[in-house]
Amino acid sequence: MREAETHLEHLAITRTTVTGLADRLPADTPDLPEHPDYPRILAAFNHATGPLRAKDVCEALGHELLPKNVEGTRAKLKRLVELGILTEADTGNFTRKQ
Repeated sequence: MREAETHLEHLAITRTTVTGLADRLPADTPDLPEHPDYPRILAAFNHATGPLRAKDVCEALGHELLPKNVEGTRAKLKRLVELGILTEADTGNFTRKQ
């Protein structure tokens, strides 16, 4: 039980940290949806040397490669394409919009 409580405390700290880092995004970035993964996804693309797939981003976020996690990440990537932040070069390959 104590281990679970400690894990929840760490998650709360991580969420606060990630949310605070969202303030450091460039000013020309449109408003991101309210979810702590979005700034982390953009950080993964900032460190990438080429296109990323949903599985790559899922790994960068530290999520298990379960279908529900990969599909959730893919949905977030598609949302960032709709917002004009990312582009989908070809099916499933996402990059930062230049």
